[in-house]
Amino acid sequence: MIEFGHGTHVGLRRTRNEDTYYADASLGLFLVADGMGGHQHGEVASALVRDAVVELVSRGHSLIEAVNGAAERLLAHTRPSFDVLPMGTTIAALRTTADGYEVAWVGDSRIYQWKQELRQISHDHSLVQALVEAGQLDPAQASQHPQRNVLTQALGVTATEQLHIGMARGQLEPGMGFLLCSDGLTEGVSDATIARTVARNDLAAQECVDQLLLDALDSGGDDNVTVLLVRSC
Repeated sequence: MIEFGHGTHVGLRRTRNEDTYYADASLGLFLVADGMGGHQHGEVASALVRDAVVELVSRGHSLIEAVNGAAERLLAHTRPSFDVLPMGTTIAALRTTADGYEVAWVGDSRIYQWKQELRQISHDHSLVQALVEAGQLDPAQASQHPQRNVLTQALGVTATEQLHIGMARGQLEPGMGFLLCSDGLTEGVSDATIARTVARNDLAAQECVDQLLLDALDSGGDDNVTVLLVRSC
């Protein structure tokens, strides 16, 4: 049994929502995509990737094959339009089966796992994360770095042969949860605050999502914010 909650908000500073998401327990597919490019290009990119991943998974492709295929489609869509702004998107995706799960990601939209505690299982494809790993930046300073939103990988921007899709898989256990979100949540809400909400078994998954969206808005709502919470019952 899978229980899930979902939601997105344009935030308090933007006029368009370039985030999108998909949630389907029968297909076992959940994803968040955060588009970029401006002038509607971000929302086109995230929607195109969402639809491509859903189609390919529905046709029997693995999650990583679907993300690769979506990346190729987005690049093919943007190639004829060199006179316009480039458009790209992040993706954070989860596929569940009867007893297992797999996740895949590109960019800085995140995937957290809940199992007695909150643990980030995705790995930000960002300049700041690269600086931290190289020992050139204190992790405590990463959230305030002026270039924290600069990505090193994004669908539609990174060439296919250079694209690195992060992935992980494991056994699905009762009581396990997954949180997928755009950086509109993690920019303003700490992991500790997220963990306190996700830990609340007295709340339905949808109520947890609604609370996290409110938390993001209370922190300033500087960006679009999208949250998906998936629980194995």
